Amino acid sequence: MRKLESYRRKRDFARTAEPGPEAGVESQASLRFVVQKHAARRLHYDFRLEMDGVLKSWAVPKGPSVDPQQKRFAALVEDHPLDYATFEGVIADGNYGAGHVIVWDTGIYSPDDDHRLSFGDRNASEERMRRQLESGKLSITLRGHKLRGSWTLVRTAKGPADWLLIKHRDAHADPEREVLDHEGSVLSGATITDLRAGRSAGLPGRSVREQAQALGRRAPYPTTVKPMLARLVDGPFSHPAWLFEPKLDGYRIVAFVQPGGVTLRSRNGKDLTSRLPEVAQELAEQAEEEMVLDGEVVALNSEGLPDFGLLQEALGRDRRLGSVGPEAPLVYYPFDLLYLAGVSLRQTPLTQRKSLLGQALVPGEAVRPVEYVEGSGEAFFEAATALGLEGMLAKRKDSNYEPAARSAAWLKVKAVQAQDFVVAGYTPGEGARASTLGAILVGLYDGGKLQFAGRVGSGFDQAELDRLLTMMAPLHTRRCPFGTTPDLQGSAAQWVRPNLVARVKFSQWTKDGLLRAPVFEGLRADASPRAVIREEGADVRQLLGIEAGTSEGPQSERDAVLAQLSGREDRVLLELAGERLSLTNLNKELWPSTSDAPPVTKRDMIRYYVQIAPALLPHLRDRPMTLTRYPNGIDGKSFYQKHWGGPMPGFVKTVSLFSSHREGDGEYILVDNLATLVWLAQLADIELHPWLSRVVREPDALHTGTVLTGSKEAVESSVLNHPDFLVFDLDPYTYSGKEAAGAEPELNRRAFSQAVEVAHSLRELLEGLTLTPFLKTSGKTGLHIYVPVLRQYDFSVTRRACQTVGQFLLQHRFRDVTLEWSVEKRTGKVFLDYNQNSRSRNMAATYSLRPLPGAPVSTPLSWEELEHVFPTDFTIWSVPQRVEQLGDLWGGVLEAKHDLRGLLEGG
Repeated sequence: MRKLESYRRKRDFARTAEPGPEAGVESQASLRFVVQKHAARRLHYDFRLEMDGVLKSWAVPKGPSVDPQQKRFAALVEDHPLDYATFEGVIADGNYGAGHVIVWDTGIYSPDDDHRLSFGDRNASEERMRRQLESGKLSITLRGHKLRGSWTLVRTAKGPADWLLIKHRDAHADPEREVLDHEGSVLSGATITDLRAGRSAGLPGRSVREQAQALGRRAPYPTTVKPMLARLVDGPFSHPAWLFEPKLDGYRIVAFVQPGGVTLRSRNGKDLTSRLPEVAQELAEQAEEEMVLDGEVVALNSEGLPDFGLLQEALGRDRRLGSVGPEAPLVYYPFDLLYLAGVSLRQTPLTQRKSLLGQALVPGEAVRPVEYVEGSGEAFFEAATALGLEGMLAKRKDSNYEPAARSAAWLKVKAVQAQDFVVAGYTPGEGARASTLGAILVGLYDGGKLQFAGRVGSGFDQAELDRLLTMMAPLHTRRCPFGTTPDLQGSAAQWVRPNLVARVKFSQWTKDGLLRAPVFEGLRADASPRAVIREEGADVRQLLGIEAGTSEGPQSERDAVLAQLSGREDRVLLELAGERLSLTNLNKELWPSTSDAPPVTKRDMIRYYVQIAPALLPHLRDRPMTLTRYPNGIDGKSFYQKHWGGPMPGFVKTVSLFSSHREGDGEYILVDNLATLVWLAQLADIELHPWLSRVVREPDALHTGTVLTGSKEAVESSVLNHPDFLVFDLDPYTYSGKEAAGAEPELNRRAFSQAVEVAHSLRELLEGLTLTPFLKTSGKTGLHIYVPVLRQYDFSVTRRACQTVGQFLLQHRFRDVTLEWSVEKRTGKVFLDYNQNSRSRNMAATYSLRPLPGAPVSTPLSWEELEHVFPTDFTIWSVPQRVEQLGDLWGGVLEAKHDLRGLLEGG
């Protein structure tokens, strides 16, 4: 492309990481803009507008200002390729523009000359922009994360490259705000300071659209969505596999955002767009123009808390609901992202959907994200109750979105008793209410029949009474809607067709199934009468133990197992996952005593795995397991067991897959719950060796095959040939001098210090490639470094990638790094074993015990502590307390995946 010839001439693409001069791909209906913060010889901001297949670019030395009085000089520079819109990182010394670059802001824009917008119409926008550019005056509206509203670029009389960037006076202008104080990248969160220090955050160079396309699946835009529902449980709980958010007292709304407009639909599909104009307007002005959001609309009272009565009042008066009044604004709180830019995210884990939502959504006055916490449900519920909120929602972090399902993956805990009821009639009023009504008669559906639940006579003001009578008048009927006519103890009743739904707060249910002390809170316009049933809180501990796997159960379930293991009995019969599991030989010593530690028994090992289960199980889930059994302890004979051929408890999950070793199909164990983990410990499976790949395809391996049996070729084309990680195994071969002839090096401080130095160099190399390395001890003498990656490539590709990185490292540290297979050639060096990237190899799992004296554990580390620790610090005795204090340092490892396409394919 001739427009990019100047860009091409200034750069040597063999020496710079900047994108090549290819045109790039137009990816949405509206034109894009990007502002990059560029710390080159001098700090400046590059303001770029997509136009005719390139990015028209201006260098703004002082950066944009939202003060209309500030006229910022902008120098027109060479056009840039469209792919530059997501470039951030380091431009190496010696290159044009050498320095550090982040994407400070990005979004979409439209020309707005003559007060007309053309978002969603690329052709019309480009035609108007050509005319404006030729005239020397651009007037545009930006919809970005930091820059919004109308702006102008005006060419000065000094020359064709001299322009001024000025903010127009509108609702987004603010002379008091310094917009440049928001320093971080809108793509990765990284700052210029981070890049200078060699650090990065998130996934640099990947827009939210690109991340969504990697995590979700291509799908047509949905026309309807039935919201996923939560199950009521009887109390709060805490668990690291769950997140917790407030239960908002409002109306469930699914927002359909498209270039042509916004539609807001209630839970029962009713279009409420016209009644929420401010919400619709803010959603229409988002930087991402094609989304489906799930959330809640609430009315905020004078204390800033949701108030259902205020919301119901506004709906009841049939007002346009921008706000109930100046002190009661209506706000939409999205908590889920279901669709983005041509991609369905329903099968993407919740935490990844939350991350994308946080990047895609630009908060405003009428649209704000829902805050949440991870793990600490009981403390969160206590805080929510103290604030007067309705309760909380608990959601599994790895849950998919299940439309219309009332799933055990989403749970609700109420601080007060309240639910929906069907209005089926009313009794006449007396005294002051003689002209209206005394109480409404409400019920619930059970087995398809409407059952009487009681009369509700409090919570009304005069306006509400008048409104109810007006709404019920056309619904009058002589026939009682209830399956059995209730005994009203002499009171007359006017029956109405059961078309209205009321929300009622009450103290409890009576033994007869009636409401005690009910209070009317308002009518619901977003609920279907036939869907109204009695909500009964399930036993949260039983529910989690049975339906979500005992590994996800609350702390007390693990405590119950630990309590049964606290005695000295050599045999214990456990109740786990609905079955009895016999634990035997609990006092057998599996690890002998050392000078520093007592012997470790089977009981100790089982207790360790039960204690560490909440952190360990997410790293094992869905991965075939190779067992390493030591029935007579670490000094006795051991054996590997890939396939399980004997009987097993019903709670053990397996996967059948082809094995070249067996020349046929075999059953591999999956460790997906606490009961299976305990069962393996009973079998003296000291070490846990999970595969680097998983049997599930969602969300990032949908292109792979699902057939795992029958042939080697089937497995090689399947999801199990696509790993989640690049793995670097660092084994030091500096001997202590005490080893027997031919033995492997034993753990010693000189060797480990050498491994630490090599690990830091490898980290620097990986981060230079914008890859985030996760670190753990091997549990023996060395270190494991994992890089989480999208499952785009098979093991042959990832192995070659690790080999290439290893060869680069070897060039810089040839004195103390080796890739040699010959043990003799490794002496005095650190062996980087890239061949661990294979289906046939098994690395020790995170938190796995190792069969060495002292019972060491393969333990996650932070890079900051690496200089100050030694592998013997992490044992069966110390690691549970460490995890309790620090949490799982690898807890987000699968949420930090990298796209390798740019590195491996040069794109």
